[in-house]
Amino acid sequence: MSSSKPPLYVEKHYFYTYKERDMNAKLTLNLSKVVIDHAKGYAKDHHTSLSKLIENYLGSLTKKESKKAKVSPLVESLTGIIPNEPVTADHKKEYLAKKYS
Repeated sequence: MSSSKPPLYVEKHYFYTYKERDMNAKLTLNLSKVVIDHAKGYAKDHHTSLSKLIENYLGSLTKKESKKAKVSPLVESLTGIIPNEPVTADHKKEYLAKKYS
């Protein structure tokens, strides 16, 4: 008896994700050659393009979301207890004199 193997079938499935993008526009910037050279080096080291680097930076600057951290009720209740005045050498001397007298 010869053992007959069924033919091997390989199915390939391709999935594409389409992301809606804004239309790109050109922008001309006048920058120092040294800054440009350093930025190009940074972009190369981080495996990105200079355009993408600048786009991400400008996007982060103009992001409209609030980055305010959530504060716990305990921390909020403590807010304002410590006076918001600079500590001077006189304050420190006065404190130490009280503490050690």
